[in-house]
Amino acid sequence: MLQQTRVAAVIPYYERFLKRFPDAAALACAPEPELLAMWSGLGYYTRARNLQKAARQIVERGGFPASYDAILELAGVGTYTAAAIASIAFELPHAVVDGNVRRVMARLTNDGYVDAQQVADHLLDRRDPARWNQAVMELGATICLPREPRCEECPLSAHCLARKAGTQAELPLKRSKAEPEALARTLLVIRRSGRTLLTPSPRVKGFWDLPEPFPGAKPGATVGEFTHTITHRHYRFTVKEATAREGPKASRWFTAKQRETIPLATTARKALKLYGTL
Repeated sequence: MLQQTRVAAVIPYYERFLKRFPDAAALACAPEPELLAMWSGLGYYTRARNLQKAARQIVERGGFPASYDAILELAGVGTYTAAAIASIAFELPHAVVDGNVRRVMARLTNDGYVDAQQVADHLLDRRDPARWNQAVMELGATICLPREPRCEECPLSAHCLARKAGTQAELPLKRSKAEPEALARTLLVIRRSGRTLLTPSPRVKGFWDLPEPFPGAKPGATVGEFTHTITHRHYRFTVKEATAREGPKASRWFTAKQRETIPLATTARKALKLYGTL
């Protein structure tokens, strides 16, 4: 849950998630719509699906894997996560490299192209890998900051080649990002007998959303507008009331109570809140 998401935002989700899925077996057999509904609002929903796949792997194996290579085989687990679990849970000598550690290694060596994993592996304290990994991550998070590193407080300042060269603010080298894309969309609130028409989301697989204009829909008054960002795509949604005899293919009518039990897209939540029904 903490991947790409702040701790403060995760905590209430984490507590609710553990209450509903207290162990791997409970998560493994959960229906996907319920899983996604529990995750709704955190974004990056592939994480939730991979978490369930990993839970099923754990159940099939009869327990959590205890080696780095076996942990790495779990769905959604990469080298960073595998090294963190292996070192902290099992005291195995594997160096963690996240964004914070990568920054520390780049500045320590004064090399924007340094192989951070190689340097971290070389420096790792194999007698206490868990403590070393957590210390370096914390160093990057609290002292070796991206914009204003607190070099005077750093325990490694005497060994830092970037500080000696005065290049710490230039490292690590900035990665190129996808160009932002501005998109305009319209969502329709179509109501009938206390039910709202929803359709499979074109943006987030497995979620339900309000429909966009379709043949047979008659848009009416504008309810309002809101913005929403998904990675580099910046959307501006216009929300309109509308009428229609039938919905588009695969759409369904949901009562307010039913909407509470399905994975409802954040865009639908924002739109219905504007409309005054959520």
